[in-house]
Amino acid sequence: MSPRPVAAIILAAGMGTRMKSETHKVLHPIGGRPMLLHLMASVDAIAPARTVVVVGARREQVETAVAGTGAVVAAQEPQLGTAHAVLQAKAALADFEGDILVLYGDVPFIESATMRLMLSKLNGADAPAAVVLGFRAADPGAYGRIDADDGLIRKMVEFKDASPAERAIDLCNSGLLAVRSADLWPLLERVGNDNAAGEYYLPDIVMLAKADGRASRVVETAEAEVMGINSRAELAVAEARFQNERRSHFMKEGVTLTDPGSVFFAFDTRIAADVSIAPNVVFGPGVSVGAGTRIHAFSHIEGANIGEKAEIGPYARLRPGTTLAAHVKIGNFVETKKAVFAEGAKANHLSYIGDASVGAKANIGAGTITCNYDGFFKYRTEIGAGAFIGSNSALVAPVKIGDGAIVGAGSVMTKDVEADALAVARGVQDSKPGWAARFREAMTAKKKAAK
Repeated sequence: MSPRPVAAIILAAGMGTRMKSETHKVLHPIGGRPMLLHLMASVDAIAPARTVVVVGARREQVETAVAGTGAVVAAQEPQLGTAHAVLQAKAALADFEGDILVLYGDVPFIESATMRLMLSKLNGADAPAAVVLGFRAADPGAYGRIDADDGLIRKMVEFKDASPAERAIDLCNSGLLAVRSADLWPLLERVGNDNAAGEYYLPDIVMLAKADGRASRVVETAEAEVMGINSRAELAVAEARFQNERRSHFMKEGVTLTDPGSVFFAFDTRIAADVSIAPNVVFGPGVSVGAGTRIHAFSHIEGANIGEKAEIGPYARLRPGTTLAAHVKIGNFVETKKAVFAEGAKANHLSYIGDASVGAKANIGAGTITCNYDGFFKYRTEIGAGAFIGSNSALVAPVKIGDGAIVGAGSVMTKDVEADALAVARGVQDSKPGWAARFREAMTAKKKAAK
C-alpha cells in the first residue's frame, strides 16, 4: 500500500452506445447494484483521500447515483480520449499530493488487493514513473499491447497503431494505472493526438516518461478481473460471473443449493449456515436469512429479514420491509410487504399481508387480505399473538385484532376485535329448498323453446 495519500479517478464519460439504453452504461446493475458502485466499494476498501468520477453524457444520472458517497463528479465535454478525460479531474485534485489510481466505471471487478499491489509497485525500490495493470487475453483482439521485459515496459501501443509484430503480443493493457500526482498532470499536458483515432490516449504518458529516461512497470492480473462491460451481452456475462461466485461462496459457507444455477443473489445477500434453498429462488437487495431456514422453489425475496428455522414458499413473495422471526411459515402464493411476523406465526396459503404486524403463533387463513390502501394513504393492521384469522377474510386497515381472537371465515373486519373474542362479519346465509332444481327445469324448457 502507498505510504502517501491515495486518490482515485474513475472514468465514466463514454456514451455507451452499444448498451442502447437511456440508463448510463455504468449504472446498469450486476447483482442488484450498479457496476459503478461495485467498483467504488472496492475503492473504498483502500480508504482513498478523494474519489473523482469523470462523466460526459447523462451526467445527472451519475451524480444522483454517487450522491452521499463523497465522490466528486467532473465533466468531460467533448470526449476526446482517455488522457483528456483524466485531465478533467485536475481541478478537483489541484491541491492533492500523493498517488493516483486511474480506473474505469465499466470495469467493475477490480479487487482492492490489486489496487494495493499497483500502489506498492509504484512505491517500490525502482520508483517507476507509472504502474500499468496488464493481463494475458485468450483473444487479445483490439486491446492495446504491452511490450515488457521482466515487468519493465519497453513500449505500449494501441491496437490501431500497432505493427503486425506488436499485435502478436498477448500481454494486453487494461487501461488502469497508478501514477504520482506530481508526474501525472505534466505528462498529460504533453499527450498529443497524432494517432489513427485522433484521440488523446492515457497510455501515452508511459512512453513520454520513457523518453524522459524514466521507466514504468506492468503488473498482471487475470483477464476476468479486468473485463469491460460495453453491451447487454457482456453485461449478461458479468452477471453470470457474479452469480457463480456468490453461489460458490454460499455453498462453502454451509448453504444448500439444490440447483445452484437457478438461484440468483444480490450483492448484499446474507445467508447463515444450514439454510436450504430450492430451485428458482431469486434474492433482491437487502435480504438476510437466519440459520436453518428452508426456502422452497420459485420464491422471490427482497428487502426482507428472515429469522432462524423459518419456512418460505413455494411461490412466496417477500417484499421490502418484511421481518420474520424464528419459526415463521410463509406458504405458497403469500405476499408480504412492510409486515412483521413474530415467532411461530403462520400465513400458509394465498394471502396478502401488507403494512401489518402479526403476533407470535398467530394463524392467517387462506385468502386473507389486509386492505391497507384507500387510494390515498396506507394504514396498518395489527394481529395479536395467538389470533386465528379465518380463510377468505378481509381486514380493512386501520384495524386491530386482539390476542387470541378468532375471526370467522369470510369476514370483513372494519372495527377492532378485542382479545379472545369471536368476530364474524358476513351476510346471513339463506337456503331455499328445491330452488336449484326448479331453476334448472325452467331454464332447460326455455332453451328448448328457443330452438
